[in-house]
Amino acid sequence: MTEEQRAEETKGSILVVGGGISGLTATLEAAEVGYEVFLVEKNPSLGGRVAQLKHYFPKLCPPTCGLEINFRRIKDNPGITFYTMAEVENITGSPGNYDVTIKVTPRYVNEKCTCCDDCAKACITKIPNEFNFDMSTTKGAYLPHEMAFPMRYVISPKIIGTEDANKCVEACKYGAVDLNMQPETITVKVGAIIWATGWKPYDASKIDNLGFEYPNVITNMMMERLAAPNGPTNGRIGRPSDNKDISSIAFVQCAGSRDENHLPYCSYICCMASLKQATYVREQFPDAKIYVFYIDVRAPGQRYEKFYKTIKEDENCFLIKGKVAEVQEDPSTRNITVVAENAVTGEKVQQTVDVAVLATGMVPNTADTKLPGGVKCDPDGFVISDLAAGGIFATGCAAKPLDVTSSNQHATGMALKAIQTLVKS
Repeated sequence: MTEEQRAEETKGSILVVGGGISGLTATLEAAEVGYEVFLVEKNPSLGGRVAQLKHYFPKLCPPTCGLEINFRRIKDNPGITFYTMAEVENITGSPGNYDVTIKVTPRYVNEKCTCCDDCAKACITKIPNEFNFDMSTTKGAYLPHEMAFPMRYVISPKIIGTEDANKCVEACKYGAVDLNMQPETITVKVGAIIWATGWKPYDASKIDNLGFEYPNVITNMMMERLAAPNGPTNGRIGRPSDNKDISSIAFVQCAGSRDENHLPYCSYICCMASLKQATYVREQFPDAKIYVFYIDVRAPGQRYEKFYKTIKEDENCFLIKGKVAEVQEDPSTRNITVVAENAVTGEKVQQTVDVAVLATGMVPNTADTKLPGGVKCDPDGFVISDLAAGGIFATGCAAKPLDVTSSNQHATGMALKAIQTLVKS
């Protein structure tokens, strides 16, 4: 095959919307066979939900295990152009020939940033840390997290126009803080588009019977951040109200999932996430009692089934088949009581614990957003791939609830579908 033939075969560009694990995989799979890829991410750094985890399946690896390699591959590939703090505003055209308008929000820090932290030290204002689900604060000048890519600080728009912002400029000896940055509009021409916009946890405050208003009731993603070494407690899982050691904990499965009043579908990952988090508790508190209230346990595949059986064999881990009806708090002790009916024995269960973790479901980030270019979603907000016409596809949790391994496999398939669109056009 001549170089001219190879160049002709790889002609065309692909847009990937979303820089989580699915978006990274789709981007790399397409770029490493010669296609130009534009990657758009709305947050200040790539990595998505995986970057927030302590461990992910199937190997119980930390996020650094896979993300560092992917970031290096992106950095080394000249065929990839990525934009952070960016969103797709408009799409026109047809399969093989799309014009896409991208709006890039200023981060007020340019490429000269060395992450010296001087701007953060000079800044007094503190803002909620969204990466930690507001369980901590960060400075108005901040690095998104320790593994951020690009490794560059952000000046929050909340301090723009204040004296704090001027202090950040004065503190930076590299001239990296630029308060004159303006929003940019970029237009790219692509032949195919992959939506990999990921998911967000269901809003637990909408579930009025599960006690999310109590300080010792948290969500499964909040639990991940508490357990993560770079989380708000540096990895210690203490009771949120007083940081005391945990002697007992309850995991409430299907918190809002499989419920016509909230999310009618199963979110696929919640059972395994709670069983995984049970190991976090066991590592730190070997004698703690762990109670898992479930409707059905979903452990798809041999590896997950084996993991489930291991947890069942733990003499201090109790799996109770029964949907939780109510979560209560004792105001004097802040202890939590989980009320459920044991579906096997028919008995009413009232279990008092230090902390309750709500396994809230996955909501696609596209659920509350009207997507440009006529992109269609199903009633639950998941993007529908146009497999017949080609051109626009969805992958990962933008398409359906998936775990990390399945997201990678799905993204590889959608990268191939996007390539096929270019070949046919």
